[in-house]
This record gives sequence, C-alpha cells and structure tokens, in this order.
Amino acid sequence: MKQENIRNVAIIAHVDHGKTTLVDRLLYTAGVFRENQQVAERVLDSNDQERERGITILSKNISVTYKDVKINVIDTPGHADFGGEVERVLNMADGALLIVDAFEGPMPQTRFVLRHALDQGLRIIVVINKIDRPGARPEEVVDEVFDLMVELEASDEQLDFPVIYASAMNGYARYNPDDDNMNMVPLLETILKEVPAPDCEPNGPVALQICTVDHSSFVGRIGVGRLFSGTIHKAEPVLVIKNDGTRYNTNIKQVFTFEELGKKEQQEVHAGDIVAVVGVEDADIGDMVTSRDNPVRLDPIKVEEPTMAIVFEASSSPLVGREGEIVGARQLKERLMREKESNISMRIEELEDKSGIEVAGRGVLHLSVLMETMRREGFEFQVGRPRVLIKKDEAGNKLEPIEEATVDVPSEYAGKAIEVFGSAGGEMVDMHQRGDQTHLVFKIPSRGTMGLRTRLLNATRGEATMFHHFSEYGAYRGDFAGRKNGSMISMSTEKSVAYALDTLQERGRLFVGPGEDCYEGMIVGESAKEGDMVVNIAKSKQLGNQRSSGADKAIQLTPPITFTLEEALEYIEDDELVEITPKNIRLRKRILSSVERKKANKRQ
Repeated sequence: MKQENIRNVAIIAHVDHGKTTLVDRLLYTAGVFRENQQVAERVLDSNDQERERGITILSKNISVTYKDVKINVIDTPGHADFGGEVERVLNMADGALLIVDAFEGPMPQTRFVLRHALDQGLRIIVVINKIDRPGARPEEVVDEVFDLMVELEASDEQLDFPVIYASAMNGYARYNPDDDNMNMVPLLETILKEVPAPDCEPNGPVALQICTVDHSSFVGRIGVGRLFSGTIHKAEPVLVIKNDGTRYNTNIKQVFTFEELGKKEQQEVHAGDIVAVVGVEDADIGDMVTSRDNPVRLDPIKVEEPTMAIVFEASSSPLVGREGEIVGARQLKERLMREKESNISMRIEELEDKSGIEVAGRGVLHLSVLMETMRREGFEFQVGRPRVLIKKDEAGNKLEPIEEATVDVPSEYAGKAIEVFGSAGGEMVDMHQRGDQTHLVFKIPSRGTMGLRTRLLNATRGEATMFHHFSEYGAYRGDFAGRKNGSMISMSTEKSVAYALDTLQERGRLFVGPGEDCYEGMIVGESAKEGDMVVNIAKSKQLGNQRSSGADKAIQLTPPITFTLEEALEYIEDDELVEITPKNIRLRKRILSSVERKKANKRQ
C-alpha cells in the first residue's frame, strides 16, 4: 500500500556543490520561516566546524510540507571521509536529488554517492545547480551526468531522469535554464511527481530498522530510521534484534517524527515515515525494532571498516595545564568513551598497557574533526602519527587500504603531479584532457596520502584539486621513505628570541615566531638538511660596555609556518607527537631530552 501523503528524499552531491544551501531554499519556499525572520545561512550546518570548514559532517533530517504532502529531506555529507553516513541514510529514502555544479560537472564524489543511490534502486532527480555562475554549461553537464549513469550501469528507468536547473543561492529552480521562474516550486512539484510514495504495510507487524544514531545527554541514545511496516505507539512493547542475532525485549518510551527543523513527539506513527525512537538503550546501526508476536528481519546494514588509527594520550608537555582546563588521562578516557557511544563510524579502544586510547576512523579529516571538537571543549592532549590498519588474507599476506585519488590539474603540471604520486606509491589508472585541464585517476595506498596534498600543491603552484576515497584492501606496497628534512629542536624551556631566530632562519624554515613559549624537545622548525639539529631559541646578543661601531642591523624575520591539525598529523614522523591545546598546535619529540633520545637511538 502506498502512503501518498509522504515522500522520503535524500540529497546527494560532491562536496561544495550546494546541497545545504538548496535545503535552506526549500525551507523558505515551504513557509517554515516567517518573511522577516533572521535566519543563518546554511541552517543545517549547525555545528561550528561545519560552518568554518564549509562542509557537512553529520547527516540531518528535516521535513517540509507542500500541498499537504510531507517531504522528509535527508541532507548528507559530500566528503569521502564521511561516506559511511551517506551509505546508511540512503536506506531511508525512495528518491534522491543529485546536485551537480553547472560549471564543474560530475566530480569524483558525485560518482561515489551516485553509485550507492543507484544500487539502492532510488529514483534520481538531477538538479543542475549554480546556473548563474560565470562559465556555467548546464546542457553539457546533463550529458556528462547521463554518461556517468551509463558507466555506473543504471537501469533504463533510472536513465530517464527528470532535470531541474537551479540557483540555490538566488532561490530559484526552473524546468529550463532560460525561463524566468524565480522560486523553488518546480523542484517541489517534481519531487511530488517523480519520487514514489513509500510502499508499506500500515496494518502489518512493526518493522523499524535503525539507520543512524543520535545522542542526547537527557535520554541517551536515539535510534533514527524508517518505519517499513506497522504503526508504532508510545510505550509500545517491542523486540530488538541486534546485528549479531541477539534479541531482547524493551518498551518504546517516546516516538518522534521530523517536523520542519526539529523533532515532534507523537503518540503514534504510521509506516512510511522517518521516525526517532527513545528506549532502545544500546541502539546500533542496523538493529531491528519489531513486533514481539510477529518479528520481521531485514538485511543487516554494514558499517564500513575504519582504515586509519591514532593514539590519544594525556599531555606530558612542560607547558601542560596553561591553556586547557581538562588535562587528566581519566577525563580524556571518559570523553572518548562518550564519543564511542554516539559515533558509530569510529572504533575507540584503550591500549593494553593503559598508556592511551586508540581511535580508528576513515581518514585524517575524520579523526581531526574529533580532535578539533575536543580542543574547543577545553581538552589538552597529545597524539601520535596516524597509522593505517593492515589486514591479512587467508594466505597470511599483508593487505593495506588502497584509495582512489582523482586529480584535476593544468596540463603543464600534469607531469609533476604524476611524479608526486609515483613517489608516494601511486599507480595511474586513467588520464584524459578536458580543455586545458588534465584529469588523472590514481590508485594509491592510504599511507601515501599522508601529506600528499601539500606536496602536490607545492609542485603545481597551488593549482591542483585532489579528492580521494577508500576503494579496497590491496596487496601491501612495501615501505616508503619518510620525511627527508630533519627537525630543529629546542634545547631549553624558554621564550623564543628574535635575535636567535634570525640566525636559525638561514638554516631552514621556522614554525615559531619571537616571544613564544618553547620547551626542551619541542620542534621549532625544519632543517634544510637531513638529520635533527638541537638549537638555542633563546640566544640573545651579547652587549659589551662600549657601543659597537656598526649599527645593529634591523632583524627581519620570515613569518613562521603555522600548521592546521590535518597538516600537523601528516607532517610528523613515528618518534614525534602533536600537542593539541585550545590555543595552540605544537610539534614535539616523543622523548624530550636530547641525551635520552641519543641513548634510545643507540639501543635500536
């Protein structure tokens, strides 16, 4: 039976093609905001980091009502490190809006999310966004999307997709790029017409599969998913079937549906809608909430395996406690265990020797988002170098995660880009020209992607764009050479002095400016040569009792290099750590004393 008054739609696209802005416009058109209401841009990017980075990190559910039909809209992340979110939430949808930039056309991530949507058999509506952009080429981009769908083996029905031309920024959608419509109504009309109503059984047994897990400090875990059959009531006794087959009985304490930007508590919800339930205490992705008398089982949802791990430790820096309020190992462990509750896509375990907590995720960005969140909460801690997770096949051979990297670069720099990838263990699998740009596709071990973006930008003078996402586990590609240049390491715990830095900048690149707190073992710069160099950053000019005949030369310091969290993690070697505080990101040696470091090197 079809629930004609509901439509479930996911919004999928490459990062930065305008998904979240489009959702804003749908909310305006459906009258969710008053005419004069002050509303932030990109309403759904609600956490600080999403706003600053300009990307969606967590998928969100909202709904708009148009012509008495409730349209549940699921906004998904476009970045590959959060691809796991996309795969899961597509289970809740019957159709998908594929948003493609009218200038850039389909990008690597478009292929990644579209493949999942086609596999689920969703009805695709193609939205060519940013048609007001200079250089927009909407008709050509439609052809490129068609070619991509053919390549991904879409069915004939899926290939007959409707196309809407839009400018989310200016708030209009059109059936034809040249007509003069100035609102979003054509898009809402197309959703009602093209996306099938949920096919479900309102009178059947309750069957709800949890696709995402929300977390509330008041009620604990909240399971979010689509109700495939039956009607679920508040306080209803249900059976929970876990992914591993274990079962237990519980009662649903509260049932919510998504209304506009928030959740609304209901007494009962009918099949076909997307619901949030409270009362399944250890809710996990893929769990079935079903009737006790007549249980229903659906195929389990697989959560993709993490590919990269990093160890969090309490900070042992001489400056510990000066900038952060929370510095203890116990509080760090408690915070990470809370994260384990609510973040299913990460694997968080304490090390056997209790020296730290290992956090495994999908990539450096995935892990650094957690670190950034914690430093904003006032935590001070240190992390080691990220390591990839190696598996073994049946024959005992080592397998490592392999990523597919796509690079667009001006043709004159294509050779340089290929050279950079070659040095990181990459193999080129595709190459073609698009105007004066060359499009390159590589298979590269996850280990090789560490620090690769910086090297690629340096080699191509900042003109390359690169995206990479996990492809498969492949044969181990041997060891790679680490960083060639040594480090400049501070010999004492003092403030840096401009006079000392002036002499040091001739021997390499500095990471600190004058007047900064430094300590013994802290990395203050990169030497121009191989091998580490212990330096005195507090050396000042010796003044005699008579004035020197030559006037003091004015000291001119080159601005120091500042690292973002991701760059710092990709830069360090195995014997180094990144110290993270609410105000600073510092690099340091694992063993601070130079004497102890020499002893440790001799033992190896």
